[in-house]
Amino acid sequence: MRMILLFLLALRFSFAADGLRLDDAIQKLKAQNSEIVIAKFDERIKMLEHQAALGAHYGSLELSQAALRSNDALNIFGYKLQSREATFADFGFKQFSGSNYMLSPDDLNNPSDRNHFQTKIEYTLPLYTGGKIEQYGKITQALHAMSTLDREALTLQKIYELKKSFFAITLLDAHLYNLHIIASNTAKLEAKTAAMLEEGYVKKIDLLEVQSKQADVERLIHQAEANRTLLYAFVSFLVDEPVTQISGNDEEALMLHSSDADILNDNLEIKKAEQGVEISKMGIDLQQSAFLPQVGAFANYGSSDDKLMNDFSKNDAYTVGLQVKWNLFNGGSDKNNLEKARVENLKASQQLALAKKQIALSIKQIQTQIYNDDYEIQSLKKEVELAHLIYENYAGRYAQKLVSINEVMMKQSEELTKVLRLKEVQNARNEKIFELQKLASKEVQ
Repeated sequence: MRMILLFLLALRFSFAADGLRLDDAIQKLKAQNSEIVIAKFDERIKMLEHQAALGAHYGSLELSQAALRSNDALNIFGYKLQSREATFADFGFKQFSGSNYMLSPDDLNNPSDRNHFQTKIEYTLPLYTGGKIEQYGKITQALHAMSTLDREALTLQKIYELKKSFFAITLLDAHLYNLHIIASNTAKLEAKTAAMLEEGYVKKIDLLEVQSKQADVERLIHQAEANRTLLYAFVSFLVDEPVTQISGNDEEALMLHSSDADILNDNLEIKKAEQGVEISKMGIDLQQSAFLPQVGAFANYGSSDDKLMNDFSKNDAYTVGLQVKWNLFNGGSDKNNLEKARVENLKASQQLALAKKQIALSIKQIQTQIYNDDYEIQSLKKEVELAHLIYENYAGRYAQKLVSINEVMMKQSEELTKVLRLKEVQNARNEKIFELQKLASKEVQ
């Protein structure tokens, strides 16, 4: 039976060679994972916001077309002036006679309705804003860089989850193999016990105990297979396509060989904190611009008439000018906003220092846990091997009626406990190695 299981295991690995490799899965994840795709959209949005902020340097050009009708005296007089059609009669001079200065001119006060069409193009350009536009450009550029770091950090997190799943599947396969061997041994023991029961050497309770242990092992096999199915579903979710087989993985991940200084230098969380400090400095410069004058230029050109686009050049007009605005007092709001920006800079600096300390501490904790797991794994492998040999020895002695079935079952339980513990420690070690890779911003080992 054991030879059959070994053959089936070898056959599984031969099929696994055609399964999804980890490096291929990582590439699929980066290209297809929905969360990463959304993060890329966020990154693109931040780039467009930066480009929009840069557009403020070039001012704005606007075309307007107004279509009006009014009998308001002031409007009518203004319309005629804009159309260059005003006459002395519009002032009521034709009603003026002698010394009747108190006469109310009807043509001026009660004009007839009039249409008015005005076409105008206007260009405004900021010449000096105290650095406000420049700082907006720098801040949006920094925010785009921050979104890139966010996307890279998310990618590393998803790669971390993918690696854990890949190695967990490999460990589960090995665990299932061991469980099947134990199940096979228990089945042999059950057959021997049943034969001995027929001959009257053992009691019915001995057979029931063996069968109970077999049911317990089968329960563990069922749980492991269910967890394996769930892991494959999770891998499929991460790469956004069905995955039913993987290949090319060892049970234990290789240790990351990077210095603590290199890990701290490459860590994305620290880079994000550093970017936060730079953005807060830009925020100070942005608030300082409120204390400086704002200078702008404008020019407009247009034409007005009582008919749309009628003799445009005859009624055209232009205006050019400069404007200076300087806010001298606004109740202290600018001062408080500047002080707020300075406090935010101090906060960001403290967050950076804290991030470096936390990451450095995490590195030491993870390295210590990996070291302890390495030692325990080596010890457990020897214990598993010994526990299996002891079980086989007791099973043989049971066949010779030298030990009780209870003693055999105890030795098998000890073997099973060691196997389960080995799997748990191997899983924990792999997870810590992948965490260390994530801290070091390493995609693959």
